Amino acid sequence: MKNLWNSIVNSFKSIKSWSDFAKKANLTIEVIRRIVLYSIAGLAIILSLAIGLGMGYVSALTNQVDVPSKHQMQTELQDVNNSATLYFANGEKVESLQKDLEGKKIPLSEMSPYLKKAIVSTEDSDFYRHKGVVPKSIFRAIISDITGIGAQTGGSTLTQQTVKMQMLSSETTWKRKAVEIFLAMRVDKYFSKDQILEDYLNAATFGRNNKGQNIQGVQAASKGLFGKNASELNLAESAFIAGLPQSPSIYTPYDYRGRLNDDLSLGMKRKDIVLYRMYRDNQITESQYNSARKFDLKNDFQKTAKASTKKIKYGYVYNLLTEQARNILIKRLVKSDGLKYSDVAKDENLYKNYSTQADNELHNKNYKIHSTIDKKMYIAMNQQAQQFKGNLGTVHTDNATDPTTGKPVKISEPVQNGSVMLDNSTGQVLAFVGGVNFKKSQNNHAFNTKRSPGSSIKPLITFAPAIENGVIGSQTMLADFKTSFHGYSPTDYGQTIQNRFVSARETLEESYNIPSVNLYNELINRDISSKKYMSKMGINLSNKEYKQLGITLGGTANGVTVLQQASAFSTFANKGVHVDPYVVTDVQDPAGKTIYKHKGSSKRVFSKQTSYIIKNMLHGVVTKGTASALSYEANFSTKNLFGKTGTSNDYRDNWFIGSTQGVTIASWIGYDNFYGNNYNLASNSTDLNQELWANMANALYKEDQDAFRVKESFERPAGVKSYKVDKETGTYTGSIGYNGITTKVNQHTTNSLYYKGSPKEMSYSDFAIGGKDKNYKLFWDNYFGRDNGYSVVKQLGSNTKSADELANENGSGRTSGFSNSTNSNQSSEVTTNSNTTTNSSGNRTNSTTSNGTSETGTGSGAGAGSGSGAGSGNESSSNGSDSSSSSTGSESDTSTGDTVSTSPETGNTPTE
Repeated sequence: MKNLWNSIVNSFKSIKSWSDFAKKANLTIEVIRRIVLYSIAGLAIILSLAIGLGMGYVSALTNQVDVPSKHQMQTELQDVNNSATLYFANGEKVESLQKDLEGKKIPLSEMSPYLKKAIVSTEDSDFYRHKGVVPKSIFRAIISDITGIGAQTGGSTLTQQTVKMQMLSSETTWKRKAVEIFLAMRVDKYFSKDQILEDYLNAATFGRNNKGQNIQGVQAASKGLFGKNASELNLAESAFIAGLPQSPSIYTPYDYRGRLNDDLSLGMKRKDIVLYRMYRDNQITESQYNSARKFDLKNDFQKTAKASTKKIKYGYVYNLLTEQARNILIKRLVKSDGLKYSDVAKDENLYKNYSTQADNELHNKNYKIHSTIDKKMYIAMNQQAQQFKGNLGTVHTDNATDPTTGKPVKISEPVQNGSVMLDNSTGQVLAFVGGVNFKKSQNNHAFNTKRSPGSSIKPLITFAPAIENGVIGSQTMLADFKTSFHGYSPTDYGQTIQNRFVSARETLEESYNIPSVNLYNELINRDISSKKYMSKMGINLSNKEYKQLGITLGGTANGVTVLQQASAFSTFANKGVHVDPYVVTDVQDPAGKTIYKHKGSSKRVFSKQTSYIIKNMLHGVVTKGTASALSYEANFSTKNLFGKTGTSNDYRDNWFIGSTQGVTIASWIGYDNFYGNNYNLASNSTDLNQELWANMANALYKEDQDAFRVKESFERPAGVKSYKVDKETGTYTGSIGYNGITTKVNQHTTNSLYYKGSPKEMSYSDFAIGGKDKNYKLFWDNYFGRDNGYSVVKQLGSNTKSADELANENGSGRTSGFSNSTNSNQSSEVTTNSNTTTNSSGNRTNSTTSNGTSETGTGSGAGAGSGSGAGSGNESSSNGSDSSSSSTGSESDTSTGDTVSTSPETGNTPTE
């Protein structure tokens, strides 16, 4: 350009006559003309490219959208004043979600003509002339959005606004805008202007009414603000309502309590703007305009009123399905925006934004959420929990400080229960108990509370991996003597030690701790990781936790949920295959289209052989071990029932998990201790929890016997080997040298089941895992007749309870001796061919958290696990400001304990 300019200047300097000047001037003008033309052409090309790229981008975005049919669009456009509906498994309605918006749909003919004119003049004066969109407005909005210059109008027509409200989520991405434009043109093609206007006036939000409720639609606005129908509105009232949609929270005359705001000036100014636009568009005369501006609206506003409350039944189901449906919609919204859910979950603000969008969808659109929850079973299970809650333990009352308000409150701490019933083969949650009093604590103790699993984790984390890897057979001996692992000294229940060798089978049956720790230590020494098995079953623990020996006794950092434990335990019933548990089967959008359908997922965790052997061993828990009371408390055959108890330190948590071929039922009890209290269960908690479990199982069995499949045996698969072994050593029978004499050892025999490996040869030592030289000497001296204290239970610490008392606390009537579980050659193997029915009744349960050991055992020192839950309750807390000392409550025997009154106008819906 510089050279061009210099050339022009030099050219003019060389002018010698007017003819030269004319020639030079013409040349200059031609050059400038060409520059302008080339510039215009260049800009046109660039603009064409931009438009082409833009159209291509819009086309690419809209190509990803499923083109809705006319019926689908009509359904979604007219879906107002609705909310999602939750359903039980049989299709029966649980409840509709509490609506965020109060409203009533009416036809256009029942709306004031002033109101229709006011909305059109204010929101879209070209409404009756355009085809759904106004290109110049869109272009202006894009330039404004890119440059930040000009009013942020958005360029949306009434048609676009209706599409956005009824058919799209509220995110503000370019993709959503492109889809909005596409759908708006499609809507304009299929529906009349009056139909679109009617849909808009019924769907738009108008702030709050005199009850503090958020309102939707002009009928709700008319009634809530002025106490009249939409057809009766005068010009000033119509203009005020028409001005609200631009910014309802700013212009609304009422606050969240339904009180009239002191300053109404912004709403009044907005009303005058609407009137001016109506006058400008020749919709009203000048006299009408002036008269309406002077009209005193303040005296027209309604006085504050109280909204009615609504009872929600099945509060735990309501909250659970709402939470899960929200998560499903969040993932769907994230996917539609081309993002990864894992990335969004890491960004707190972004996740919160998607969560809000999903909530708006659920509370304002007619989604249908279908679940696996069997209504009859749910009621039956919860009725038993309500009837039995008075037996679970003391209801403590105390003064505390509300963490939210900082004010003193009086609280009550009942023993809580969380229970789950799973269908083993499908993973469906058929029923659950979320807690004993939904009104006082909405925390779902079955799904959300994480607590120490106590000894219920032993089969999962230790014994099944040991069998799978050929470390043990069912009669392999484990040492139960006083021991220490670098300062960590586990004990059995009541700070006792059995002072003998115990078989793997008996260890599970009586839930001894020291043998379990010895076995887990052996797995670590052999570099056998339990992590891969636990992770496949849905329980994820840290590497640090797996390195601590106390993990085999439930000493976790954060604990596990009842659902996780039940689901993991069901792996054994499924012949070693874990099926992911689920509650929501499918979700349908307002148009009836299925947008989510559960897809089952399963993983092979253990072999069929290992699973059979574990079931065989755990059957002894219910026939002769810590849950032997079930043999007479259950109203169904227990010949194919297997289970495991679990108690964490100081009776903080108590568990029982039991399985048949068809179902797994898990029950946990314990105190929440949300306010820093340290309440523990009673010492007979194991018995209490078993009776509660039996009561629930009996009621569930009565509802659906086929689901239990109690008559189906656990078939012994090929590959399970049974070896005849010496009962006292777990090895083949044979001879040893004792005091210089070779002696044959074959006095008592039994069968030991193996998947991999086989029994050891008879030897003086090394036949037991964790055994030491002094332990073997004590054993053989006793075996050959010396009364040296072998197998006499020893008690450590200051506990002075008798052995019988300690055994009863552990849920077992026995305290010591070889014959606890090895008194027959069959060694408690499962028999399944006869159907024996036993009778009911019984009553025991308890629960708490641990720091390294379980079954009320203790541990100390560096190796101890850190414990879990510690009574702090890892989820939401009860805000219960009122106390109760009665554990039975005021509900009748048919109560499920989860019915609550809510105030929809203030958003006081049940929360997780």
